[in-house]
Amino acid sequence: MRVTRAEAKERNRRALLDAARRIVARDGHRARLDEITEQAGLTTGAVYSLFGSKNGLLAALVTDHIGRHYDRIEQAVPAGLGLQDAVEAVARHYRRIVEDPDALRHLSFEISLQDTALRDPDLQARLAASVREHQERLTRLFTGRTHHGTALTRPQAQRLATALRALLVGLVQGVVLGLAEQASEQYVAATARALTTPEVLGPP
Repeated sequence: MRVTRAEAKERNRRALLDAARRIVARDGHRARLDEITEQAGLTTGAVYSLFGSKNGLLAALVTDHIGRHYDRIEQAVPAGLGLQDAVEAVARHYRRIVEDPDALRHLSFEISLQDTALRDPDLQARLAASVREHQERLTRLFTGRTHHGTALTRPQAQRLATALRALLVGLVQGVVLGLAEQASEQYVAATARALTTPEVLGPP
């Protein structure tokens, strides 16, 4: 079966992202482009053709990693849920990530990627933009959901999304690192629900 040019391009793109993920998880900011391309079975020219630069590849890696994470969150939260149930569904999804046998490896990759970004202002800006873009998806997920008989406004959803993401990332990292063993799924869900207060949500 003949492979189209678009299919070959996507295959090469995926190979580079997968190789970059492995190398960054292992080497952090010391990850070398030539080793990434060697593992992908491609040349450095493919990186420049597909991503523009090494930073372009790493930025795409961030977007790919975070994007897939938020895809799964959206799938875990049905459209008809009220706000508190939606928040609890997101929290339970985050907590279940810990049960993945590769949870520690995934955390190592995320920390390595953040460390790499902190050493490069351009990549740091791209990482921040990607996180904001995907946190916006969390905001849209909550906007309009009912809470005490009224629909949550976008500003309220933004405030909730900021607080919820910070809480859940911290809790999940704590569990993976063995610092919060008592944080059961029920505990994480209840803690997340506690954010749906007027003090956190603020005015409409």
